[in-house]
Amino acid sequence: MDNIELAFAGAAEQARMLAAGEITAPALTELYLDRIDRLDPELRAYRVVFADSARMEAEVAQHRLDAGERLPLLGVPIAIKDDVDVAGATTTYGSNAHGPAPTKDSEVVRLLREAGAVILGKTAVPEMMIWPFTETVAFGATHNPWDLARTPGGSSGGSAAAVAAGLAPMALGSDGAGSIRIPSTWCGLYGIKPQRDRVPLAPHDDAWCGLSVYGPLAHTVEDAALFLDVTCDKAMPGPQGGFVRAASRPPNRLRIALSTKVPPMLTAYRDAEQRAAVHQAGAVLRELGHDVVVRDIDYPQTAVYGHVLPRYFRGIYDDVRMLPHPERLDSRTRGMAAIGRLFSDTRIAKIRAAEAEVAAHMLTIFDDFDVVITPGAATGPSRVGAYRKRGAVSTLALVAARTPYQAAFNATGQPAAVVPWGLDRHGLPLSIQLVGRPYDEATLLSLSAEIEADHPWADRRPPVS
Repeated sequence: MDNIELAFAGAAEQARMLAAGEITAPALTELYLDRIDRLDPELRAYRVVFADSARMEAEVAQHRLDAGERLPLLGVPIAIKDDVDVAGATTTYGSNAHGPAPTKDSEVVRLLREAGAVILGKTAVPEMMIWPFTETVAFGATHNPWDLARTPGGSSGGSAAAVAAGLAPMALGSDGAGSIRIPSTWCGLYGIKPQRDRVPLAPHDDAWCGLSVYGPLAHTVEDAALFLDVTCDKAMPGPQGGFVRAASRPPNRLRIALSTKVPPMLTAYRDAEQRAAVHQAGAVLRELGHDVVVRDIDYPQTAVYGHVLPRYFRGIYDDVRMLPHPERLDSRTRGMAAIGRLFSDTRIAKIRAAEAEVAAHMLTIFDDFDVVITPGAATGPSRVGAYRKRGAVSTLALVAARTPYQAAFNATGQPAAVVPWGLDRHGLPLSIQLVGRPYDEATLLSLSAEIEADHPWADRRPPVS
């Protein structure tokens, strides 16, 4: 296996190779540090790289491997999104308004370290994780390795660009309204938003009024399943034997609905290729033996405008008011926070109290189906700088039209994943989104792995790789 193949082998395969002694942890970490040094100046996927500490962690991991110790990610490098705390490193949230570096790892980082992972660095985000493009006044723009003129998406844009370009085997992302699934779609990766609270958020519990979750951006379904096995709250309902085992089992015959309907009151680009991917996937799944029909989700009229946007705006306001230097924020961010201030505690409490009713309405489709498939996006990624001179509301309207299929499932809290599905007419990745029942990541992983085996994607390489 040459260095490029190794860089794209994925976390699970690398873990096997490390355990078998086929590679060493220091050599693997050095491979990524070298690739970051060569490729990241034009991608800007990383906000900061922990070269010295990563080398030390890799040496320690190798000593443990040599001593016969076996952990799920022992010696495997991983990138961390810059809204997650790593002890001793500033959590900037894509802004100069941040405070001092935390002294303690976030719980998810602690769990990754406990599993043996080597922390490579922190990846770029849009300011306060607001946008599905990754450009900030403080740190500049992150570029898509499939087309440097395009955004990788956001808010986990740096994580997506890093994994897609082979600058990390896997990355941690967060998803409050599509922020794992959107950049995974536009960078050709497998990304999963797990069930709410599946992966602990501490010390940032209940982020964005319960909309946000942590999850992986990865090359393969097995990599994502491994991440979930390592980081999930074991007290929550989950598959017997773990997520990797679930991903390794072919699914039973499933009832699958294809839905291209956009939630009410949202406008969307009408890109035929995005919708066609859903029906192409349906044809493949019928050949694989599943029952597939066209059936749209019955979204409540208020699914997004009444139950996502108020929590999104208020979450931004809550985050901003905790910053020590809010005056340093971009004016567009301050505008979003000002809108969020209009949503009182009482109003948010009422919205959250009604969540079960909204979820029950949307979940009626699962009375008849096991999985729903939607487009991964309404169209491809915007050009870098496309929204530079726009205000908060106009930017939100334009970006929402590109990504209307994600946020409703943050309101319900149920799992959803995006599976790569070829390239569009511009040579940019397409995806389909798989939506599962609450707590049923296992079915999504099993079906995703079946699609991956029949319709593989991990051997695709972007031009910048």
